[in-house]
Amino acid sequence: MTIARSAALIGGGAALALAVSGCASAVQVRQVAQQAAAAFESSPVGYASLNGGTTGGAGGTTVTVTGATDFVRYATASGRYVIRVNGTVRLSGMQKVASDKTIIGVGTAGRITGGGLNLSGVRNVVIRNLAFSGSSDDAINVERSTNVWIDHNDLTDAYDGLIDIKRGSDYITVSWNHAFGHDKTFLLGHSDDNGAEDRGHLRVTYVHNWFDRTNQRHPRVRFGNPVHVLNNYFYGIGSYGVASTENAGVYVERNYFENTSKPTVTQTGDSASGNIKLLNNHLVNSGAPASRNSTLVAPIPYSYTPDGAPDVKSVVTAGAGVGKI
Repeated sequence: MTIARSAALIGGGAALALAVSGCASAVQVRQVAQQAAAAFESSPVGYASLNGGTTGGAGGTTVTVTGATDFVRYATASGRYVIRVNGTVRLSGMQKVASDKTIIGVGTAGRITGGGLNLSGVRNVVIRNLAFSGSSDDAINVERSTNVWIDHNDLTDAYDGLIDIKRGSDYITVSWNHAFGHDKTFLLGHSDDNGAEDRGHLRVTYVHNWFDRTNQRHPRVRFGNPVHVLNNYFYGIGSYGVASTENAGVYVERNYFENTSKPTVTQTGDSASGNIKLLNNHLVNSGAPASRNSTLVAPIPYSYTPDGAPDVKSVVTAGAGVGKI
């Protein structure tokens, strides 16, 4: 994948400091700048780039909100809006978001707390650069929706899941998010008896996410095939990393697993087994990842250029989360 890196941000400063001190070679300076600089895409890679692409509210009206009243007004409005969140938005329950919206935090100031965002039956939504915490349900719920890009958010401390995607949702990219200190992280497919709605859908790309001392569901997949888990950093995972169930097909490629006893599993809970294809994952103090029926995992339908797995830790920790776009 093509990644825009902003050398004008903090990475450039760190490299300059080393150069001035005389403590680093030119090569070392470049390496520090690359690792510390923000990493981001101006448009999604993976599934959200297909099916007409995902642009959110681009081309529409841009507004800045500082609290819940204006946030709700614009999030539920018809038409295209870029909603800049500059402050803490305190929600009650799950707040609906309409189609053709970009919801994006300003710098590191954008926060959603008390409730979460509900994308139900919508299309073309972008959620970026927001800190989610303290939701009474999910942080972000996506159902019966297409073309969604969830990027560069911090997520923790929801009552249930951090990002749940279900009920036939499709063409979604989840990228550069920092999930930390949480149990049920990223769910894909909500129940074993919903195959009629979910088969042929639930196509999601999970790329460059940082799973930081979380417990399970990174993601936990039902039915979707192929689901692409690419270049993510897993650290201190409690139960398991990636789970494939209900005959799903998950391609787990070039991820970095550290202190993770079960990087991948092909069954969990009461669900039937799923299929996993593995390629070039990097393991540090971690168990062996499980695979099953790799030939039944469908080919990835888009082009991309992955990072090498040994580089993923430095790339992701430098670039994931808020304030990096």
